Amino acid sequence: MIVFRVCKAKYASEIFSGNGGLKAAGRWHQKGQRVVYAAQSLSLAAFELFVHLGRHDTKISLVSARATIPDSVEIEVVDRATLPRNWNESPPIPATAELGTQWLAEMRTAVLQVPAAVIPGEFDFLINPEHPEFRRLSFSKPETFLLDPRVWK
Repeated sequence: MIVFRVCKAKYASEIFSGNGGLKAAGRWHQKGQRVVYAAQSLSLAAFELFVHLGRHDTKISLVSARATIPDSVEIEVVDRATLPRNWNESPPIPATAELGTQWLAEMRTAVLQVPAAVIPGEFDFLINPEHPEFRRLSFSKPETFLLDPRVWK
């Protein structure tokens, strides 16, 4: 399976490090956790970043990269039906952050599939860089990623 990330170019050298989770909380983790958020498609990865940007970010330089998850690496799946009704609210509810943080702490798998909040029916993937199977994943080099100027309307 191939998953994708888009991030600011200034973080290209650590795009799959998980260090961003140390500095800020996310929908699926509490601040202070090394975790990598990825998406099932490049377009979803772009959209996941884009929802956090504003008009002042039109000049930001972006990069994208791929992670290849071998079939032999187990992916735990969060069933949307088991989540609270308001799991996709913004700002995120504590229950989803607790779920992801517990998954990270228990080291159950290297990858967790979760429903995407921004595009219903699609999926994001959390990758635990602390898990022993993380080293079995392979990563592309970051490449320049350009958003069409029309998306900034």
